[in-house]
Amino acid sequence: MTNFALQVNGITKRYGSGTTEVAAISDISLTVAQGEIVLIMGPSGSGKTTLLLMVGALLKPTEGSIWLDGLDLTSLNERALPDIRLRQLGFIFQDFKLLSALTVLDNVAIVAELAGMTTKAARRKAADLLTELGLGERLTFLPEKLSGGEKQRVAVARALINEPRIILADEPTANLDSKIGLQIMRLLRHIAKEQGRSLIIVSHDQRIKDIADRVLWLEDGRFKDMVTMVTDPVCGMALERDKATSAVWDGQAFYFCSEGCRHEFLDNPARFQTHQDVISSPSAIHQEHSLD
Repeated sequence: MTNFALQVNGITKRYGSGTTEVAAISDISLTVAQGEIVLIMGPSGSGKTTLLLMVGALLKPTEGSIWLDGLDLTSLNERALPDIRLRQLGFIFQDFKLLSALTVLDNVAIVAELAGMTTKAARRKAADLLTELGLGERLTFLPEKLSGGEKQRVAVARALINEPRIILADEPTANLDSKIGLQIMRLLRHIAKEQGRSLIIVSHDQRIKDIADRVLWLEDGRFKDMVTMVTDPVCGMALERDKATSAVWDGQAFYFCSEGCRHEFLDNPARFQTHQDVISSPSAIHQEHSLD
């Protein structure tokens, strides 16, 4: 099992019992190679966050096993897991989760100190890392003085400070505008490839799919097959091309979720985008408005 940074074998997570039992994740298997970037997408309630929590040793599966660098996380005593999370896993959250009373430097250095590094060495390493990420002039700032993109870069530095084997990112672009979000994801891709760190991203954001080596679709607690999808230019909904309503304008085909969107587009095509986005996603797509 040491050929992969991560190997997930048939994990299931159930809540409740008897007639009230619900399976949030059902018999999922997944392998992630060193330096590989895996993007997991899917509608709200599909189990994405539950899966990420289990991979991050924050939640134990009901069945199955999770191997991190040859170590079976599911067989470990609960008291052993915090050290695994601290040293081998780096977490990036959509709301940053920075400590408001600590400076940028201290938000990152404290994680290295928890892993056993001296205060002086931790602060020096944190300062070097933050400077590499373009935050050298923000070391003494409190989080409230930072932009969203700067906060997320601090969160990236905090995730990297202990040189983890795997970085787990939960909706890392949710609170960022599209330009900054794409910059953050390109930064993470560069880090993953340059340093050989595996990156698992859970996101609704279709715009970041191009930075991933693999895109997986999770729905109803299971991975689904991939088919060609398109985006409705009127409402922005992602939908299966073969089942969509279509129209041709200016020599180009456009696809719609309903006749209503099709008519609205044809009434004034210039109001909407002049290209049709084609994306890789699976069947049984749902419109997404909220997060897991």
